[in-house]
Amino acid sequence: MLPSAPRRFVILTEGLFHDAKTAMGVIRYGKDTIVAVLDSTMAGRSVGEFMPGFDVPFVGSLAETLAGPIRPEGLLIGIAPTGGKLPPSWRSHILHAIDAGLDIHSGLHELVGDDPEFAAAAAAVGTRLIDYRRPPARMETTVGRRHSPGKRVILTVGTDCAIGKMSVALELVAEARRDGAAAVMVPTGQTGMMIEGWGVAVDRVISDFTNGTVEWLVEQGEGRGDWVFVEGQGSIDHPAYSAVTVGLIHGATPHAMILVHKPGLAEHDFDHLPEASFPIADLPPFIEMHERIAGMIAPSKVVAIALNTSLYPDDNDARRVIDSIAGETGLPADDPVRFGAARLWPAVRDAVDALPWV
Repeated sequence: MLPSAPRRFVILTEGLFHDAKTAMGVIRYGKDTIVAVLDSTMAGRSVGEFMPGFDVPFVGSLAETLAGPIRPEGLLIGIAPTGGKLPPSWRSHILHAIDAGLDIHSGLHELVGDDPEFAAAAAAVGTRLIDYRRPPARMETTVGRRHSPGKRVILTVGTDCAIGKMSVALELVAEARRDGAAAVMVPTGQTGMMIEGWGVAVDRVISDFTNGTVEWLVEQGEGRGDWVFVEGQGSIDHPAYSAVTVGLIHGATPHAMILVHKPGLAEHDFDHLPEASFPIADLPPFIEMHERIAGMIAPSKVVAIALNTSLYPDDNDARRVIDSIAGETGLPADDPVRFGAARLWPAVRDAVDALPWV
């Protein structure tokens, strides 16, 4: 995908806004205009109640948005549920949007473009069905490409899924740019692609080609900037999503990694085996594990800890947790989403530049 001009979207989260990671990411970081969020359970309220500074109205129907002063160009499906399936009750919303001439933007594994009913409706009115998780035609294994001179490649990794690896990368890119650095994020998931306008959802790529696809994406990123932050996916010890993490580490061959962690979270979200528990790993050995796994292909070092302190509502409590984890790991730590990346970015920059293999 190539970067596109800003667009106007209505985001569909019907009944699921509180779990709508994609919607929240696009609203917070996207370059497009969000006209409204379609969710009848929240109608009359504002996204700003949950995300201060983002005054986007909730509406109860698509008709309400279409009658408003700013007409959307597309409907964006705002969820990324386990398995990536479309809620059956949402089909009517999508068909209504197609009939109204709106393009459909989806990051689900269930591809809307392959749905016969949606495809026929879109063909009848000339709208587009855009699937961000449609795998690229390119199918190549890794070739062992070396990073270009002067480039710094940094991968965000995590102790669990859905704890902010993309957000951390975006916050650090923004701070690096404020510092005058040519920084870019390499999107490797559907939400990052919606925000940045390019990339590949690597969790949809055939496993043999994951490393090669990531290697190629990093090459594209190096053509866009000198500080290349690769968006991480999954976690190395997650019972369902470890494969994509290994593919990213070995495909990106990052000079450095940033470990994203959510303090207070006890175990992975995996309820398929009620009798089993998959606890969140202790940080020091987990850091060493990442460095050893990366080092099988190319040397890499975890240079900082980015924390998601959302389980600690009080700022003072959050700061105490940050300081404690910095002491435990011996690494710079902060919550760049909550407190900004002004402290973390210089620590990352200096640590990466000091690495002997950079």
